[in-house]
Amino acid sequence: MNPNQVNTAASQTSNPYIGMWVTEDGYIRHELLPNNRYDEARGDRESAYQGRYEITGNRINYWDDTGFTANGEFRDGLLYHGGYIFYRER
Repeated sequence: MNPNQVNTAASQTSNPYIGMWVTEDGYIRHELLPNNRYDEARGDRESAYQGRYEITGNRINYWDDTGFTANGEFRDGLLYHGGYIFYRER
C-alpha cells in the first residue's frame, strides 16, 4: 500500500458523517460514501443524483455530476440540505 492510500484510508474512517442519511418519511436517501462521492435516491428512483462532496467543519458542499451545486450543514446530529432535514440511518 502506498502512503497516499494509507492517508485516504485514515481520513475515510475518521469522517463521522459517512453513511446513509434519510428524510423522516424515507423518500430521500442520501448516502455519503467514503471516497467523497454521494449517491442519492428519491422514492423508487435509485441513484437519482450522484456526485462528489467535500466537508469542512460542519459544512458540506456538493458537486453533482450534471454540474449542479448545493450545500448543507450538520447540526445537532442532523443534516440540513436543500430545504430538507436528514436523519442518520443507524
